[in-house]
Amino acid sequence: MSRLKELYTNEIVDAMIKKFGYKNVMEVPKLDKIVINMGVGEAKENAKVLDTAVKDLEIITGQKAVLTRAKNSVANFKIREGMPIGCKTTLRGEKMYDFMDRLVNLALPRVRDFRGVSADSFDGRGNYALGIKEQLIFPEIEYDKVEKVRGMDVIVVTTAKTDEEARELLRLFGMPFAK
Repeated sequence: MSRLKELYTNEIVDAMIKKFGYKNVMEVPKLDKIVINMGVGEAKENAKVLDTAVKDLEIITGQKAVLTRAKNSVANFKIREGMPIGCKTTLRGEKMYDFMDRLVNLALPRVRDFRGVSADSFDGRGNYALGIKEQLIFPEIEYDKVEKVRGMDVIVVTTAKTDEEARELLRLFGMPFAK
């Protein structure tokens, strides 16, 4: 069992019950899934670029990535419907907790001039979105083998009903919110 999952089962549940006054342990919000998405705009000219992005995402998450395809044709961007334009992966269970642990304790502190992540990036339903500018902050990525620095979106989906509950849950997991 990962360290964060153990932490969730003990201290986090107790702290959430104390703060929000839940009557039942099952009311306490928990992480549902983490979706990591990498949009690769230059994939329309060069398909090999997408392969390296997929490989990077699979190294970071430890799970197979799925290609995302364009839903509509956009003439200005020279994109046709069905063209592969990115990749994503959805983490659940043990891999989700391991990724969250690495993100909070290893990757985010490696960001240059890091002052914390925005506390305003909640969607109103208890889900949190985080943009990462470069994949190099993850220790699994070897700096010498990177062809191009790419960003990614990390969406943390929780079972929380409100943003306040989700913010407290992520804070207890160690997410460094900016003051």
